[in-house]
Amino acid sequence: MHYRQLGNTGLTVSEIGLGGEWLERHSAEKCREIMDHCERAGINILDCWMSAPQVRSNIGAAMRGKRNKWIIQGHIGSTWQGGQYVRSREMNKVKEAFEDLLCRFETDYIDLGMIHYVDQEEDWNGIVNGPFLAYVQELKRQGRIRHIGMSTHNPFIAKLAAESGLVEMMLFSVNPAFDMLPVNGDAEVYFGDDFSTAVDGISQERVELYKLCEQKGVGITVMKGYAGGRLFDAQRSPFGVALTPVQCLHYCLTRPAVASVMVGFDGTWQIDEAAAYAEASDEEKDYASVLARAPRHAYQGQCTYCGHCKPCPRDIDIAMVNKLYDLALMQETVPDSVRDHYRVMKRHASDCIGCRACESRCPFGVKIAERMKKAAGLLG
Repeated sequence: MHYRQLGNTGLTVSEIGLGGEWLERHSAEKCREIMDHCERAGINILDCWMSAPQVRSNIGAAMRGKRNKWIIQGHIGSTWQGGQYVRSREMNKVKEAFEDLLCRFETDYIDLGMIHYVDQEEDWNGIVNGPFLAYVQELKRQGRIRHIGMSTHNPFIAKLAAESGLVEMMLFSVNPAFDMLPVNGDAEVYFGDDFSTAVDGISQERVELYKLCEQKGVGITVMKGYAGGRLFDAQRSPFGVALTPVQCLHYCLTRPAVASVMVGFDGTWQIDEAAAYAEASDEEKDYASVLARAPRHAYQGQCTYCGHCKPCPRDIDIAMVNKLYDLALMQETVPDSVRDHYRVMKRHASDCIGCRACESRCPFGVKIAERMKKAAGLLG
């Protein structure tokens, strides 16, 4: 297992995380078996948005005596009312549900206190200007949560949050199909099977969001990295081809700011399947060639930082130069942090000799030599 820094939180998380939703359908014994296997695989981050009392108790029991081995993403605003889950902004219900989470997890703090499921601007404004955010900030002052996060499917809301400085990280839906979807506040889009709009072109709003989060130090953990398994089926995939779990994981983990992909596990074999990413070959990780050969795709001309441009005769890390160049373009002046990252690189864009061998290998037809010239002019 490999590990990454989660934005500016100071937390180091495993590239593969445990998305707890599927644990709702299992017994306490099965829950313990899955969590113990995750630990052995090196997984150290868990997302629990579920409000059902039993699954919370089962997870808490599985963590007993091992709390320090887990970084918990616990959601604030996910409540249990009348025997069912309810997303709520009613403060008495919100507070009751958070206390229940602490009690059932047998802990006195949550590492990442997640403002739960914000997909509409009206909801965001109500949270920021009302008692909800004040409560979350008070929890942080008390040390009952260590960092403030938020979950959303909407890149417009995610951008508002990243620019606000109020959240330190986000749980966001990322995969090759979703990155083709236009900005939409209707979360049902992400749960249905109709991706008819997914091949109209890559969403620049989502591309810019990842860059903004990288620039601001707002870490991203990923939900729906497999699109509910639809990307494993050529018949259900919008691209007309099937991807593997490793390819889906690699796509997510090559987005700027992404630190971990939260995966739901129904059994230990699925944990092994995801953990195999750490030792996977470049060929096994290669989503780019698959998408480029797909009967339906729309990534042409767009650098996805996939690294297919390697090897370079001048040993330039082309994908990293492209990433830093894209980050630099977001500002009127190049941020010092971007310049510093660029400065310490072994080779720079100015080392490019214009041989264009990289372009012959790029699955998406990116004009790399031209970008190297522009990057050298902008970054020095």
